[in-house]
Amino acid sequence: MVALKAFIIWAGILVLAVGNGVLRESVLISSLGSAAAFVLSGILLSVLIIVVAYFSLPWLQIQSSMQFWLIGFFWLALTLAFELSFGLWQGKSWSMLLEAYTFKGGNIWPIVLAATLFAPYIGAKLR
Repeated sequence: MVALKAFIIWAGILVLAVGNGVLRESVLISSLGSAAAFVLSGILLSVLIIVVAYFSLPWLQIQSSMQFWLIGFFWLALTLAFELSFGLWQGKSWSMLLEAYTFKGGNIWPIVLAATLFAPYIGAKLR
């Protein structure tokens, strides 16, 4: 049951991530420039993920600290699978997909992934 709840929460995070991307592409880039928009967008998404984890922990009813880490790894795996699958479906090359992991042009995607992994643990510590 915890895995299903964790998946539902991740699906909500996915919706927030898509909305964040729309905001970045439609507003932030034209207002701030590409590099600043990517940094701000990455920070915003990281904070949103941690906030979602914080508020969803009571619903998950986690029994052990190991479960925080398992959920973080689960969310990370789902995120990577979605990101790579969606990018390949769009016809992007592997080199183009992997460029997001290099901090090039202000893209802080690796930090967002770290926030995804650590969010359940951070949320628990904040509670």
